[in-house]
Amino acid sequence: MADQTLDAKGLSCPLPILRTKKALKDVPAGGTLEVLATDPGSVADMAAFCRTTGNELVESGQDKDVFRFVIRNRG
Repeated sequence: MADQTLDAKGLSCPLPILRTKKALKDVPAGGTLEVLATDPGSVADMAAFCRTTGNELVESGQDKDVFRFVIRNRG
């Protein structure tokens, strides 16, 4: 279970990434953030975001039209 959850459902690019970046500031180093999004572009965006920021994409999946990501804060 993630330390925090961000509901980014209904938001279009780039808002899910921007909200994720902001929410990660409140997650302690080593903690995890669960992000829920409906924008199909968020799949590639979250992977790229984690690569460029040094955070770890621990898990990603899809349940119907909701994409779920778990990100470990490496900050």
